[in-house]
Order: sequence, then structure tokens, then C-alpha cells
Amino acid sequence: MMRQILEPEQSYTFSDYFRFNYTIKDILKELGCNYKKEKLLLPTQEYDLNRVQKLQADIEFNLERVIVSTEDAKKQIIIAPIFLELCRILPIQLNIEYTINVGKQLKGTVNYYIDAGKNFIVVEAKQVDLVRGFTQLAVELIALDQWIDSESSILYGAVTTGETWRFATYHRREKIITEDLELYVVPKELNQLLNILLGILS
Repeated sequence: MMRQILEPEQSYTFSDYFRFNYTIKDILKELGCNYKKEKLLLPTQEYDLNRVQKLQADIEFNLERVIVSTEDAKKQIIIAPIFLELCRILPIQLNIEYTINVGKQLKGTVNYYIDAGKNFIVVEAKQVDLVRGFTQLAVELIALDQWIDSESSILYGAVTTGETWRFATYHRREKIITEDLELYVVPKELNQLLNILLGILS
């Protein structure tokens, strides 16, 4: 029998899970969820290529002219422009540093949260470590499931360094977090990334 990871009386924020050395499978099991990793069939919708090319040029300019050494800098010059572009063509509102609190073990802030009515996505930005970052993202999706009042069967998430993105799904009824095998690189694969984000949020 596996020993308990979480102390019942201890309070944990999302960022605490990033610092854990336990496997994601063991952490999620303790939170009542299963984990798997496979190629996801994510929804997609074609983004206007002219808009993609303009945004790609803007991000390339930012990367050329700005010295990026922190997580916050990447949020400002890569991640935020992508979400603000989506806000220009979709009736959505972007929440930055959005607070969720559903109990001692599930609370904290998510870097980006978009409620598109039927579909939801949370995005966790990390400077380098996508592995630990994905664990934190998975816990945020579990918390979001308990936070929102919606009949949507799937929640979407992504963890990103700015240049590299990896997606996740949370099947709420089955309580399964799935990590995508694919990685999407910005600015090179910005078109594919935008097609997925538009597909999720449309």
C-alpha cells in the first residue's frame, strides 16, 4: 500500500505541486484521478493565415529585440500576444492570474484562464520545466472541474515555456488527465497552435 503523499491538515497551493518530486501518476491518484499520455485528437479550426503571419512577425521581432530571461518576460512577449489575438476574433475574455480555491489541497492562481461558454482552457507558463509544469497544470484542471458550474465533459489545458507548448485534456466524468505526446514550437508552428486554440475556444 502506497504511503500518503498529501498531509490531510496541510494546505497546498498549485505551485507546491510543481515542487514535488513524486510522479504525476502518484499525485493524481491521491487526488482521485488517473493519468495517461497519448497523442490527443484536439479540435482544430483554420485560423486566418494573414493574421497568423502578422502575429508570427510580431513575436519574432519581440524575440530578436528583447532579452528573455524570466518567466514573466516570456508571458509578455510571447504568450500574452497569442491570447490577445484570439480575443480580437472571439467573444471571449482573458483572465490573467485567475484565483481558484476549492479546498486546502486545491487552491492557487492559474496564469491564464479562458471561459468560452461551452469550453474552458487553463494555461500554465513555466520558464523551463515542462514535466513539473504539467503536474501543476493537471492539478489546476482537477480544481477547475470543481470550481465551474458547467456540463462540459472535457476541460482543456496547456503548459508552455512560451516557445514550447504541450496540451492536456481532463475527461471529467471518467476523471482522466491525458497528456499529449505532441509539442508545438513557437514561432515556427504558430499556425498549428492557433488552429488548436481556436478549435478549443470556438
